[in-house]
Amino acid sequence: MNKEVNMRIGAVAQAAGVSCDTLRYYEKLGLVRSTRAGNGYRRYAPETAQLVSYIRTAQKLGFSLAEIGASMPSVWQAADPDAAVAELLAQKVKILDDRIEELQSLKDELLKRVRQQCPLSRVTVPEEVNFRGAPAVLDA
Repeated sequence: MNKEVNMRIGAVAQAAGVSCDTLRYYEKLGLVRSTRAGNGYRRYAPETAQLVSYIRTAQKLGFSLAEIGASMPSVWQAADPDAAVAELLAQKVKILDDRIEELQSLKDELLKRVRQQCPLSRVTVPEEVNFRGAPAVLDA
């Protein structure tokens, strides 16, 4: 590899706006790759900064690092990467729509119960039950 073309970890981190620890973590997960120089320093291809920016953007859009790692090969190998990314985004929107629907149903149920009397208000609690609902320990 040409030393002028490859970047050290600090340069990539600065270009991508992340810490060196973040780059090491991404490398541990297999999201980015480096080679080692003779002195043991990590060397990255210049495109790594753009890849890290892609990863960070995907995270901000709600994708987990596992999802990003699983989808990157299909995006790289796609005949039309733009269409591949658009499909991933459409799938995420569907997941979010489903989750929003679930949360709306939960909210509706909570609001309905707010207007109801608590079912426990009609229950007489035996004296041997402590405030946590567990039987009290009686002295022998």
